[in-house]
Amino acid sequence: MLGLNNRNLKHMTIPNFVALYKSMVRSHLDYCWSPYRKGYIEALEKVQKRTTKMIPALKNLPYKDRLKAYNMSTLHYRRVRGDMREIYKILSGKYDTNVVPNLKTTGIQATRGNDLRIFKTRFKYDLRKFYFTNK
Repeated sequence: MLGLNNRNLKHMTIPNFVALYKSMVRSHLDYCWSPYRKGYIEALEKVQKRTTKMIPALKNLPYKDRLKAYNMSTLHYRRVRGDMREIYKILSGKYDTNVVPNLKTTGIQATRGNDLRIFKTRFKYDLRKFYFTNK
């Protein structure tokens, strides 16, 4: 998708390019995969870094400055922010309790924190260690 955008739409404005990137490329990067290894995260970020270099006027800027110019954030930040939003919605009861995953809370009010602290279970193998409910 990225190559298709690059070949066919060389001379476009920044807002048009960002809208096209968000609809055609980033949707593929976000879809149904949450990497947990540093190498996987860097591989996905590399796609976005390469994409932000496609506009010739901003090609020589550092990655963080290009993101600011495009008004975008890193993919890792988006993933973490999305997870935090989902956790908030689950714990505050915005979703149907029959559908959402079961998050175990400590349920005790201690001197520090609150009663909605999430209990993180331990796993021996990596099979369930990186699931949404345990992240």
